[in-house]
Amino acid sequence: MPAATLGGVTRAPIDDPAIRSALDRGADGGRITPEEALLLYTRAPLHALGEAADAARRRRYPDGIATYIIDRNINYTNVCVTACKFCAFFRAPKHEEGWSHPMEEILRRCGEAVDLGATQVMLQGGHHPDYGVEYYESLFSTVKAAYPDLVIHSIGPSEILHMSKVSGVSIEESVRRIRAAGLDSIAGAGAEMLPDRPRTAIAPLKESGARWLEVMETAHRMGVESTATMMMGTGETNAERIEHIRMIRDVQDRTGGFRSFIPWTYQPENNHLKGRTQATNLEYLRFVAVARLFFDNVAHLQSSWLTTGKDVGQLSLHMGVDDLGSIMLEENVISSAGARHRSKLTELVWMIRSADRIPAQRDTLYRHLRVHWTPEDDPTDDRVVSHFSSIALPGGGAGGRTALAVVDAT
Repeated sequence: MPAATLGGVTRAPIDDPAIRSALDRGADGGRITPEEALLLYTRAPLHALGEAADAARRRRYPDGIATYIIDRNINYTNVCVTACKFCAFFRAPKHEEGWSHPMEEILRRCGEAVDLGATQVMLQGGHHPDYGVEYYESLFSTVKAAYPDLVIHSIGPSEILHMSKVSGVSIEESVRRIRAAGLDSIAGAGAEMLPDRPRTAIAPLKESGARWLEVMETAHRMGVESTATMMMGTGETNAERIEHIRMIRDVQDRTGGFRSFIPWTYQPENNHLKGRTQATNLEYLRFVAVARLFFDNVAHLQSSWLTTGKDVGQLSLHMGVDDLGSIMLEENVISSAGARHRSKLTELVWMIRSADRIPAQRDTLYRHLRVHWTPEDDPTDDRVVSHFSSIALPGGGAGGRTALAVVDAT
């Protein structure tokens, strides 16, 4: 079989015509089936798979820009009733280690983030038994009043279902009210694994994956966009991983409301799963590449250096990824389960540039705020570091630990 070209690059021949056909179609922006995605994930040669995914990325983004964002994950409470088996962050109601932040502390952290150049805040927390729609209306409106330019990209379908139940209102009313209060965008939180078998195994008290997507679809139709995520490595099969992205793509066909897809890997410490299964770096990179080929209808693909490490994060830029996500001024949930990877703004920019991409700071909607065309344009602010106030890592991160205000122990 003679060699062929893909995006101007000569490719080695592949004997299996089904693999070759799927790679070529995906690289050219065509649609591949779930069956083809599984074939590529399990059988395609790694370099050919990455080559095709990178060609698909270059078709979308020929300027060679790869983006990042500065934001802060602020956890308003760790009290939660869902008790997911992979979570090391939550505490049950009435637990002596349960806490909720007062509004003053949340505002202080928002202000600190703004001072460090953050454009987005992710307000995330447990499913507190007392927190209905009214709590989130107060939370979002207070933050927006104090920092009107700070984008609130927060919560997820699970929280929306929970607040609706607590307040006794419909999903539509919850979304309408929290949007009016200041919510700009819904995070992909709580997706984990969407197919029934693995989801029930790791989060039996949570809503089904179909219900999670139903809430997203409702929000999209009401004009609230979101991201989509996936946690891999808790014992799901290869076919279930593909089914997860199939379910997301079907909703995207109807709504177009998912801006990006963000896969990440299960962290094994301090939780009930006890690290029994984990995804390897190779599994992760192969899945990232397949996701870029599969999601012909999702614009952006973000990798997770927080869970896989900076080296894998950088490699993913050659496997179809166009965004390295956030510098994460604060992150407690995944770090509580063992994610120890830290970074700083200057290092994240270096990761992008040394992967032969042009770094650019983006906003929540992926609009470029600052493009670092040359090394002389690169940021130099050493204050912008990840986990500088994390309660989950020793010392609070590279910038030193900020004292935790803990109140309302329940």
